[in-house]
Amino acid sequence: MNEKRVIWIVDGSYLLKAPKGKFDYLKLKDTLEDLNGCPFYESYFLDSTLDPSDAQNAFYTWLKTAPPKGPKMRVRLYKVKTLSFRCPNGEYVERHVQKGVDVGITTLLIRLATQGMYDRLVLSTGDGDFEDAISYIKEDLHKEFWLAGFTDTISADLQCYADRVVWLDDHWEKIRKVE
Repeated sequence: MNEKRVIWIVDGSYLLKAPKGKFDYLKLKDTLEDLNGCPFYESYFLDSTLDPSDAQNAFYTWLKTAPPKGPKMRVRLYKVKTLSFRCPNGEYVERHVQKGVDVGITTLLIRLATQGMYDRLVLSTGDGDFEDAISYIKEDLHKEFWLAGFTDTISADLQCYADRVVWLDDHWEKIRKVE
């Protein structure tokens, strides 16, 4: 019997901002795999950083670590872009914005789908900008799509394509970080 190959792609910025508190990625991955009925074939974590040497920081290293010590995720980091603009009061303000993460996620999920690397995609994001990519993998490539995120943080544009929406709030006690 053929087992489904499932990948999990995480928008790191989304999971940093969306939950009501801190959670444990290892517990989250275990919970999603339980709901999935089998282990993930691969897991990816994409995020941006001001300092590319951050790839060596303890959190990113831990994400790469295999169970039972870590969630064993492939980590891809993109540079942060600094925007400078002048306010109406004349002051200059700098703001840091993500650069490349959405394109990286889109490229990854389409590339892996066209290579036949998965049957089901589990995506943790709330960004409706992924709608065209999700539409393509669902309608043209006939991939199953699950969305895993928090209530009131996921675009309806993505929800309407999901074969299943996993509301992480419903699993909070299993995934929350105990300090």
